[in-house]
Order: sequence, then C-alpha cells, then structure tokens
Amino acid sequence: MDMANADERGTTERVLTLLGLLQQRRIWTGPELAGRLGVTPRTVRRDVGRLRTLGYPVHASQGAGGGYQLGPGQDLPPLLLDDEEAIATAVALLAGAGGAVAGAGDAALRALTKLDRVLPTRLRHEVRALAGSVESFGGGRTPVDPEVLMTLARACRDEVEAGFDYPSGSEVRRRRVEPYRLVASDRRWYLLAYDLDRDDWRNFRVDRMTDVSARSWCFRPRPSPDAAAYVQESVASRVYPHQARFLVHAPADTVRAQIPASAAVVRPRGSERCEVLSGAGSLDFTLMHVLLLGHDFEVLDPPELGSRCRALAKKLLSAGATIPPPDTKKS
Repeated sequence: MDMANADERGTTERVLTLLGLLQQRRIWTGPELAGRLGVTPRTVRRDVGRLRTLGYPVHASQGAGGGYQLGPGQDLPPLLLDDEEAIATAVALLAGAGGAVAGAGDAALRALTKLDRVLPTRLRHEVRALAGSVESFGGGRTPVDPEVLMTLARACRDEVEAGFDYPSGSEVRRRRVEPYRLVASDRRWYLLAYDLDRDDWRNFRVDRMTDVSARSWCFRPRPSPDAAAYVQESVASRVYPHQARFLVHAPADTVRAQIPASAAVVRPRGSERCEVLSGAGSLDFTLMHVLLLGHDFEVLDPPELGSRCRALAKKLLSAGATIPPPDTKKS
C-alpha cells in the first residue's frame, strides 16, 4: 500500500511538472518532454491523457513542427475557479499589469499569461469588457493598454514574431521584431527584442507602440543579453548624448536609495564604494547630479569631465568669494 502511494505521488508530481513545461513554451515534441521528465515517450502520452482528463486542453499534432501544445480551455481545469472567480482574477491581473497596482505589474503579467492559456473563449469577452471599466490614479508608471501587454507577453512566451508602429524622429515606422522579454521599470514598460530590420537588440517603450500584432511565424531564440540590465543601462545612459562613470564613496544600497533606477545604473565596488553610470544632455548635469548625492566621489569617464569639475569648482569659489566666512572665534 505504501509503495502504491509513493508511485501515485511520483505520477502526480511528474504530471504537474509536465503541465509546467507546457505552460513555458508554445510547443514541445514527445522526445523533448520525455528527456525533460526522464521517462519514455509512451509515459508522456499517458500523462498527457491524465491532463486531458483533468480538463487541460493538450493538443497533439504530427509531422514536421508538430508536438504537444496547451490550448485555450473549453472548461476551466480544476484549480479551481468558477466563471465569476476567473473573470475577477483576470480583471485584477489586467489592472495590475497596466500599472494600477504599484510594484505588481511584472508579477501580474506573468500570472495573467498562465491564466490566458486556459481561459475559455466565452469568458474572454467579459474580461475585456470589465477591464475597460477599471481605472486608477496615482502611481508613477506611465499607463499602457493591458491588451497590448498581453499580445506582447504571448509573443514572448510563444516565440513568434511581433510587429508594431513606432516613432523614429519625426516619422512613425513599422518595426518587425523577435520579442524576448517585457521589462517593467519604476516609470514605464519596455520590450527587449531583436530588431529584424536593424539586425541588433533594441528596447522599445510599450506606451509608444501602436497597431501591435503578433504573427504566426516562429523563431529560434538567439543568445540574448540580460533583459533587465540591458534595458536599465539603455534607459539610464545609452539614450543620452553624454555618458559618465563615477566612483562614489558610499555603499551601493545607499546610493540606489537616492537615485531612481531609470536615472542611473549603480554597481557595487566592494562594501563601501560603488560605480555610478549615468547619462544626460550635458556633462555638467551628470556632474551636478552626483555632487548633490552628498558623498565623496571620483570621475572615471570621460576624461574631459575632469576639466568640467575644475571649471565648476572655480565658479563655486567665485560665487562665494564676496561672503565672508563665519566668525568661529568666541566673543
């Protein structure tokens, strides 16, 4: 009896692992799933049958490009949400992904993409209608259309190309990309993607996109940069005509608490110092920004920033020259 219970627990854990794999990628071949689970393809077929019995719509296709795919559900699988609970959950996640819930946007979007896998078609219209009546005030993040986020999230998840219109200078151009990750900053949503026309990685502000669509054309993922680090460095530095690096004599956590993540990249350099990378329209602005932090610091790059430090020091000394120093002698 104990052996039977152990076997049942092992099967249950394996089926749950299989469900997690099907949620991670658009399509898997039988041998791929068998290799991940450490079982035979025949066992995979049996476990797929168990998922179908539980209400999960697992589709199988033959031939080149075929395999197992988790499709939209006709009935909710045992989670076990009824229709009203599913609608309420989806609307709350849509609001959170759109920025109404501070700090919850990326987590809400991940949860919403999982729910989207099995949300019956009959409920999606109700979710969209209710989402249109949800608004928020306050919060620092630029609002975006939750449906746009969902379209991009699905494209990232399913590894299919996406397209959208995007401003470039005075023009709006159509961009074709291989979407990789959605990244939420303290102010905005960004998409990190491989731009097919420019043959390079780019990040795009989601609130600037229009006419967003996902194609059915699948792509093989490329070696990619760290999404959050790439977007943060781009937003804080690369988009500006001038970049500067400073060595600040204060712990990284202290400096991060003083500078928004979208304004500078802060990297620890030991326990008591950190490197600050920032960009601006002028070198003087980056210099003043670091000066006002109130910590001792050194200029690392660019070399010409050293001369700006000396010029600024002269101006400050000249500005205070007419004011006599306070009398420190006791009367």
